[in-house]
Amino acid sequence: QVQLVESGGGLVQAGGSLRLSCVASGSFFSRNRVGWYRQAPGKQRALVAAIASFGSTNYADSVKGRFTIARDNAKNTVSLQMNNLKPEDTAVYYCNAPIIFDGNYRAGAYWGQGTQVTVSS
Repeated sequence: QVQLVESGGGLVQAGGSLRLSCVASGSFFSRNRVGWYRQAPGKQRALVAAIASFGSTNYADSVKGRFTIARDNAKNTVSLQMNNLKPEDTAVYYCNAPIIFDGNYRAGAYWGQGTQVTVSS
């Protein structure tokens, strides 16, 4: 069974940085696009960033230039470096795999438990 385990959330002031990590079990991870979604209170879960197995990346417009997604296939990990955080980045962040792209990005079947990121103003 596939498991995704996130770590690295927390409370930070606006302008600060956090790094999220996700470790996956199973060999499927390295062959698939993976990424991060987030869900703020009262809002739908939305894609933040995705990275293909060969390394190409995609970001939500709201985080471009501030967030960086990376992966280490040998360690089955994906990370999200978040810089210059803003209060509107406050949400629960979820690791997800395998993300499908068919013209639109679609969440995969496997989710982590979520990690809270809170940015104070």
